[in-house]
Amino acid sequence: MNMHRLLLASGLFFSLTLNACLQPNTKQPASTSTIGTEGFFVDAKGDTIHTITKTDAEWKAQLDPASYNVLRQEGTERPFTGKLNANHASGVYLCKACQLPLFSSTAKFESGTGWPSFFQPIDKTHVREITDHSAGMTRVEVVCHRCGGHLGHVFDDGPEPTGLRYCMNSVSLSFEEQ
Repeated sequence: MNMHRLLLASGLFFSLTLNACLQPNTKQPASTSTIGTEGFFVDAKGDTIHTITKTDAEWKAQLDPASYNVLRQEGTERPFTGKLNANHASGVYLCKACQLPLFSSTAKFESGTGWPSFFQPIDKTHVREITDHSAGMTRVEVVCHRCGGHLGHVFDDGPEPTGLRYCMNSVSLSFEEQ
């Protein structure tokens, strides 16, 4: 009986997690994006990182259609379809739009959700977390701090040491092997 309840609870949890990641975002993207009013931020190492502002047309010209849909229109790629989900090489995951280092392969783990998952960013200041009330639920959206590109969402069901799961879209990331 307990095994039946555990399987039922596990199935329900996986379904809700998958559903949360697949929900379209109802927020309207701006035609230009800028983060902050200063045009820069200082990361944990003390480096000044300048933010990037481009028009919608400039982003469309730079990004492939799938990456544009996720990064600029807050879309979501289908689970288990992204190239980086099964990537096990050592290296750094960068924002595909601006190449800001976001996640290390040492923080990547197998979440079983179908998207690359990490328990922490390389530098907490390189990402911004924004409360997202779309899709009839409250989630925490993760965006690149430099360019404002939508990366995915963060959930509190990850492994130690943080207990967090940064559920990222493969098409919003590029990978630099090291």
